[in-house]
Amino acid sequence: MTLTGRVPLLLLLGVAVLFLRPSGSTAAWWALAVLVLVAVDVLLVPDPRRLVMERGPLSAVRQGEPTATELVVANTTTRRLRGALRDAWVPTAGAAANRHRLDLAPGDQVRLRTTLTPTRRGDRPSDRVTVRAIGPLGLAGRQRAHRVAGRLRVLPPFHSRKHLPSRLAKLRELDGRAAVRVRGQGTEFDSLRDYVFGDDVRSIDWRATARSRNVVVRTWQPERHRRVLLVLDTSRTSAGRVDDIPRLDSAMDAALLLAALASRAGDSVDFLAGDRQVRARVRAGARGDALPQLVEAMADLEPVLAEVDWARLTSAVMAMGRQPALVVLLTALEPAAVAHGLLPALPPLARHHRVVLASVRDPELERMSARRDDAASVYAAAAAEQVLGERARMAEVLTSLGVDVIDSDADRLPVALTDHYLMLKGRGLL
Repeated sequence: MTLTGRVPLLLLLGVAVLFLRPSGSTAAWWALAVLVLVAVDVLLVPDPRRLVMERGPLSAVRQGEPTATELVVANTTTRRLRGALRDAWVPTAGAAANRHRLDLAPGDQVRLRTTLTPTRRGDRPSDRVTVRAIGPLGLAGRQRAHRVAGRLRVLPPFHSRKHLPSRLAKLRELDGRAAVRVRGQGTEFDSLRDYVFGDDVRSIDWRATARSRNVVVRTWQPERHRRVLLVLDTSRTSAGRVDDIPRLDSAMDAALLLAALASRAGDSVDFLAGDRQVRARVRAGARGDALPQLVEAMADLEPVLAEVDWARLTSAVMAMGRQPALVVLLTALEPAAVAHGLLPALPPLARHHRVVLASVRDPELERMSARRDDAASVYAAAAAEQVLGERARMAEVLTSLGVDVIDSDADRLPVALTDHYLMLKGRGLL
């Protein structure tokens, strides 16, 4: 049973009656009258347990984008039901305007719409649907909570998709560019043409030249249908926040843009995520549907407060195929973590694949190193310079092992990574 604000107002009105007839019996009779009215009002309230509720299906939505859920409420009682309903969800579902007024005649039903703006990835479940039915006198009512199943699937936001049209334009420009003159890794035969001054003599096709009056050279073009393997680090370093965004989310954004571009280029895109163990594995192949599968696999990933086991992840990479691939390691360029974990596992990986390490750099380091306002800021600047120097030295070590290092801010990492991919593809280095 619930009471409304009218009950204390009635009791206060009894104080005015006591001024007219001050006695203990007057106060007792007035309190008894209010109690009787409340009891009658409760008896006249329809039972909220007899309401029938059904929630409509919810489609997946990207993190931060609004959507709505519809709840159908039917009154199966024989009395008119007035009151309020609260459609509760977990806080990260971002439910807004989820309190609704109810006024249902017997047999009527109503559709109630609640806006959801999720702030976290994964499955966001609904909580209880609470109904408070008020009696005809407006003094008291009944309140019941219903369990109505509901689940919102929240996918990664993919903010970098705004850069996809410009990267696709570069890809089309790359496809339409003249064939390369010299054959290299990741190139395939394109056509024959007459020799012109400046052509490499190694490209001369002597058999075709023997059948022609002119010297003929072979031309090559970047090979298509290559293999791209994205490896996402979900260990403790991915839990760090850069500009209040987890490193893991920023790395996902870069991975999605590269996957979308590589799929459009006709390349095979695979995905692997893990820390001490493999958390997600996607073999999308060359079917052009890599992006939806990657988005679905990333939705449930969360940072794990443990060190990454690069030996295990490297074994998982090798188990996904011996075909040479572009392996992109999306991890933090933390000198200690890289030196003790990644470096021992890199040589066998670099022997079989082209390896790229993409890291989210914290711009606060550059900002700290530029401050010289007081003694504290000078010490902070010195510490920032030391960290930047260690990162630069670690990048040099990785480069000496044949690893391409891309260390960029979260906003610029997706573009830098896709531009590097286009450069490798254009030069036939994949």
